[in-house]
Amino acid sequence: MSEAWDNHPDEYAAGIAVSIDKVWHAVNDLYAAAVVLDADAVKPWELPIYGGRPVAHSADADPSNLPLGILEPPGVSQAAGFLASVSFDELWNVAGAKLVWSGWDEAQVRQEFLDHHRCLQGFYGQAATAGHAVVRAVWA
Repeated sequence: MSEAWDNHPDEYAAGIAVSIDKVWHAVNDLYAAAVVLDADAVKPWELPIYGGRPVAHSADADPSNLPLGILEPPGVSQAAGFLASVSFDELWNVAGAKLVWSGWDEAQVRQEFLDHHRCLQGFYGQAATAGHAVVRAVWA
């Protein structure tokens, strides 16, 4: 993971990596608003942030808190499809008020989440087009 972190700026610039600092759970909460918009949804909203199969980094790893996960190409395509079709504005209308913490500027927070959404759209779209899997790493 240390080597991956060292390579991250180059991978980010190349469009093959994306980062969400400290608010990945809140981005997931934004996407969870899709359930309100479409009660029949089969949870594709979980894929961009928490999707995939957990991968243990050692034999004694805590299975409830694994930092790595892999989303296979079919899941990547499903995540890309969700991100391409969901309306950020509609998600924000449902969940935005819960994501603006006390004392924060709503327009600035909305822009931050919109930036994350656009970045994830591009990342998953590119990965799906290439038929790639996605590896998720949580460095907390």
